[in-house]
Amino acid sequence: MAVTGWIEVNETLCKGCELCVHYCPVHVLALDETRLTPQGYHPAVLVAEGCTGCTICAVVCPEGAITVYREEKPKRRARATA
Repeated sequence: MAVTGWIEVNETLCKGCELCVHYCPVHVLALDETRLTPQGYHPAVLVAEGCTGCTICAVVCPEGAITVYREEKPKRRARATA
């Protein structure tokens, strides 16, 4: 089954180190250059669809600022033919 994922970044913890951006295997993370965290850093954000929920970003985050969520997409059911 195809898995889709998404992340939530705790902006009070994120220091914009870009480790999550660098290690994301599907390249869907970036720093949001238009916003700053309360500490003055650009936070990480999802910038494209395609997150698989692999959790690599959360594992490499030295601040523990990323929470990853995963959801399996339901399989399509074959149509019954009469």
